Amino acid sequence: MDLDRALQTTGAVREFSAHPVPDEVVRHILDTARYAPSGGNRQAWRVILVKDADLRRRLRDLYLHGWHEYLAMGTAGLVPWAPVTDRDAEREALKQVERLASESAQGPGGFSEHLDQVPVLLVLLADLRALAAVDRDLDRYTLVGGASIYPFAWSVLLAAHGAGLGGVMTTMLVREEDQVRDLLGVPPDWAVAGALALGYPAAGKRPTRLRRAPVERFTSVDRFDGPPLAP
Repeated sequence: MDLDRALQTTGAVREFSAHPVPDEVVRHILDTARYAPSGGNRQAWRVILVKDADLRRRLRDLYLHGWHEYLAMGTAGLVPWAPVTDRDAEREALKQVERLASESAQGPGGFSEHLDQVPVLLVLLADLRALAAVDRDLDRYTLVGGASIYPFAWSVLLAAHGAGLGGVMTTMLVREEDQVRDLLGVPPDWAVAGALALGYPAAGKRPTRLRRAPVERFTSVDRFDGPPLAP
C-alpha cells in the first residue's frame, strides 16, 4: 500500500468480524511496529497480549467505569479530563455516571461493553525509568514522555492496516491503572499507556475517507498568531 494512502486511511475500527487473528499475524504486526522511533532508542514499551477470558472480562469492567465518566462529561459539552477545564462543571456532569451506566447495561452495548470479545486485545505499558520526560518538572500537565511510546502504538495500527486488519487505541484503562497493574502483574515502575483492540473489520466498517482539519487551520508561520501556512 502506498504510504500516503496508508496514512490517510488508517482510521479507528471498533467493529470486527468473528474471524480469529492467528498469533503469527499479531507477531508480524508487532515485529513491524517495533521500528517506531523512541527517545534514545530505548524502546520503553511492553505489550501484554491478553487471551484469558476472565482477564478480558475484568478489564472490560474496569474500562466501563471510565467510559461512563467519559460519556457523562461529553454529554455535558466538556472535553473529558481536559487539563484545562471547568472542574465544577466536570463534577456536576459526573453525577450522571450511575444513570448512564444503568442505561448502558440495558442496551445491546457497543465497543466498550464488548471489549472482552475483540479478536486481539493488547495492553500497552511504558517503562517510567526509560522516558526522557523533559517537561517533568514544569508547572503544568506533563506530556512529553508519551512521545517515546505512542509512535509505537500508531505503528501497530499502521502495520495492522497493512496486514488487512483494523483497530483502535484507547487510553480508558489508565483511569484504573492500579487495578490493571494488579490484574496483570505489572510492576509499579511501569505505567499503563493504553490498550489496542485489533481484528478483521466487520463488513463495511473499514474507513476509506477520513475527515480532518486542513493544514492552514493548525499551522502558522513564525508565531502562534502568525499567518496560516496557505495552500
